[in-house]
Amino acid sequence: MAQLQTAVSMIYPPRCTTCGDLVESDFGLCGPCWRETAFLGGAICDACGVPLTSGGKDGVFHCDTCMQDPPPWVQGRAAVIYRGNGRKLVLALKHGDRQELARPAGVWMANMVRNLVSKDTLVVPVPLHWSRLLRRRYNQSALLGAEVAKNLGVSFCPDALLRRVRTPSLEGLSHEARMVALEKAITPHPKRGHRLDGKPILLVDDVMTSGATLKACTNACFDAGSGPVRILTLARAVKEA
Repeated sequence: MAQLQTAVSMIYPPRCTTCGDLVESDFGLCGPCWRETAFLGGAICDACGVPLTSGGKDGVFHCDTCMQDPPPWVQGRAAVIYRGNGRKLVLALKHGDRQELARPAGVWMANMVRNLVSKDTLVVPVPLHWSRLLRRRYNQSALLGAEVAKNLGVSFCPDALLRRVRTPSLEGLSHEARMVALEKAITPHPKRGHRLDGKPILLVDDVMTSGATLKACTNACFDAGSGPVRILTLARAVKEA
């Protein structure tokens, strides 16, 4: 088997997931792409994962937005900032049919919450409406969720939530307009929603901007009797300074 893998590597050498340059191992980033990818760490908001500079108490930080309007979930994390290579990775996974990107992304994401989740946690992806799923052929959040659950050694349910309404694109809408568009759009699945009952939930999505979709999903989990809920995304959008 080792000889076969060596032969395959010689014919198809590992390539950087972002730029395609040669790298040492599969699903890795080359040195320049690694340096240009803004991985999150250090001082971050404990609720939404946005990077911070100061203001923490006992090692726990919260951004102004989450202090003024606390989200319904207890903690939130993201692996990278949604800009530069982080944005390229999200768009390639979401619209470029680069499904293999879920594998390294799942490792990065799992590492962000490894010390936060319990072994009875259920990983649940943000659902796609059936019409978008039919067109795209896969739910990128479900791909990420499966990899996160595998790396954490916890359970995964790809369809615990159901998007009943095909909501319009939320890009460019205010937070209030997003919440109105998502009202009653996401519910527990009538056949699989029972798996949410009594379970701590890790909600997984590709990117968080305003958090409106994740709030709708969190409330749907509460409707099914689950909690606490934590959120995890591949990328976190931040305001440019």
